[in-house]
Amino acid sequence: MGVVVVIGASSDRSSFSNKAVRAFLEKGHTVHPVNPREQTIETLKCHDSILHVPVRPDIVSVYVRPERLLKLLPDIARRGCGELWLNPGTVSDEVLHEAEMFGLKATELCSIVALGFSPDSL
Repeated sequence: MGVVVVIGASSDRSSFSNKAVRAFLEKGHTVHPVNPREQTIETLKCHDSILHVPVRPDIVSVYVRPERLLKLLPDIARRGCGELWLNPGTVSDEVLHEAEMFGLKATELCSIVALGFSPDSL
């Protein structure tokens, strides 16, 4: 499977971002959580920036508010990715416009559902 970065990942197992980390792992992906306030998530080393992830991700799945994401888009573009998955609560017209300006292939979806899980099952 591919390499996935989860921006806004949390160690709180009830959060959607943590459930996404677990769902990607269960599907066999290599997962790199990104959150400057966490050390580890689900036993994975947590990076403080996507720029510190050691490999180019196939998917970047985002779990931060639009105003925060706008500040992160330049780093996401610099790191590169195959697809940018924008989960509920991360999207705004400005985010979509800026992602397009950076040449990022953005898709609005729920990562957990896209992987074939119900959030309640994780």
